[in-house]
Amino acid sequence: MVTIDDVRRHALSLPRTTEGLVRDSVKFRIRSIVYAAVSPDETIMGFGYPKDERDDLVASEPSKFLPPLRSDERYHWVRVRLAAIDEDEMRELLTDAWRMCVPKKVAAAYDEFGTELPPG
Repeated sequence: MVTIDDVRRHALSLPRTTEGLVRDSVKFRIRSIVYAAVSPDETIMGFGYPKDERDDLVASEPSKFLPPLRSDERYHWVRVRLAAIDEDEMRELLTDAWRMCVPKKVAAAYDEFGTELPPG
């Protein structure tokens, strides 16, 4: 089972990520863009996901994936039950959501070196 500590450890290893607490939910963001959030009870993780693909994802494994809350439907967002995924899947979901928010150059450097490109 994935815990918030597992999510935090991976999210904070991704370049440019910051953590914040908003309405008792832990949020991970790049500047002002939230790419992942953990519910106050730490059982559900919301994450960035292409809108046009989310219905298929939820339909493929409805015991694992949940649609976004009604208030989040306008965003590129979907939710997952943390108890239903392992650490590898959590890392993949978080990293893909993070990639949607960072410049392509940063994502490419992370893919190649596991870090952000140095300045200059």
